Amino acid sequence: MVTTTLTPPQKQVHAEPLVTLRGITWQTYKTLLAEIGEDRICRIAYDNGVLEIRMPLEEHEEPKGLIEHFVAAIVDELEIEMRQLGALRLEREDLTRAVEPDTCFYIQNESLVRGKKINLPDVPPPDLVVESDYTSSSINKFSLYAALGVPELWRYRKNTLEVYQLIEEKYERVTKSPAFPFFPITEIPELIEQSQTIGQRGVVRLFKARIKEILARENDKLAP
Repeated sequence: MVTTTLTPPQKQVHAEPLVTLRGITWQTYKTLLAEIGEDRICRIAYDNGVLEIRMPLEEHEEPKGLIEHFVAAIVDELEIEMRQLGALRLEREDLTRAVEPDTCFYIQNESLVRGKKINLPDVPPPDLVVESDYTSSSINKFSLYAALGVPELWRYRKNTLEVYQLIEEKYERVTKSPAFPFFPITEIPELIEQSQTIGQRGVVRLFKARIKEILARENDKLAP
């Protein structure tokens, strides 16, 4: 039996429209996706019969977009490659789980997936996924991403950026990003807030300058 739960409006200003469907088989989930089509703005998550559909809002998208720019700035300064795949649908029929993160990146495993279509588990999952939370989810995203084997998860919410590392199949909150251990993650929320005053490109330029400063200091430490 299929039941539908409409999440009641949140008291916060930033509440995303959210629909939860229960009792959905994998086949029904795939049929619904085919009917909706790929040209859509809603995002989905599916976990063992529970399908969640949400519509991201401006307050949700802006921090996510800035984080994408920040990650790109880091890899450019490090002169390493990255494959950014946005809200790529990550799904495993064998686990009856699927999710579309707000954005995701291949960094350590970029060379393994370069130019390839992402089909899990034939290729590794993204090295880093980002979730910008403004609505309570009926699905445990930590359990979902852990099952898919995503090694690092960033969650931006309430003007804070939390970093989680997958350790023994569970996420543990850490103070440093495994992908970018040299960068002080706590500075990112402040930069996102500053964008409301000086603009998005302004904070991206500040971020790039900060990265250069940090890397120069690290190089000085290594100098003989």
